[in-house]
Amino acid sequence: MHDALPRTFYDRPTLQVARELLGCLLLRRVGGRLQIGRIVETEAYVGVEDLACHASKGLTPRTEVMFGPPGRAYVYLIYGMHHCFNVVTEGPGSGSAVLIRALEPVSGLGVAGGGKGKPNTWAPRTDGPARLAKALAIDRGFNRWDLTRGEELWVSESAQPAGPIEVGPRIGVDYAGAWASKPFRLWLRGNPWISHPPRRAAKPMVEATDAKRSRKDRLDGP
Repeated sequence: MHDALPRTFYDRPTLQVARELLGCLLLRRVGGRLQIGRIVETEAYVGVEDLACHASKGLTPRTEVMFGPPGRAYVYLIYGMHHCFNVVTEGPGSGSAVLIRALEPVSGLGVAGGGKGKPNTWAPRTDGPARLAKALAIDRGFNRWDLTRGEELWVSESAQPAGPIEVGPRIGVDYAGAWASKPFRLWLRGNPWISHPPRRAAKPMVEATDAKRSRKDRLDGP
């Protein structure tokens, strides 16, 4: 139950991984407590030619993990206080990753309370990359973490179908020129936990699958 996805899952074109991560479960174990969230929004960053991708700056101490084996975590700090969690994709040298942008709480992310005999639940917000990292206590200590180990932090398949998927431009990458308009942000249609609901009609999933899939600094993207 909740077995970690194998390395072969991540060792594929980044947009394909970004799509198939939707609906999967992100699991975080702290001591005896297991927190589970359903991935409902992702962003693909497809390597060195992608000007919105950290790897476009080349191999640096920060981006080294992106050029390594797939299935590792890439966690970076923004504004000196917020963490963003990504999964490395494709083979070594690609510099590609998928940012996990939003989670739907499933288990262990709420604190049950009571009022006048009626239970209620409070849950931390997970509708954004920094918020979900905070909720699951994901920090730089998990940078380069092997997600295929199934320990402390990992991704697992879900029995629940992902449902319809929509795509659109990534968030906060206007500096990247033509790359800013690429439909590399993917989300589950109508899910209330996505970080940025579409302001207009979203593009069908075919736009993302037909987009460039080969190889791929700021708040929302690696």
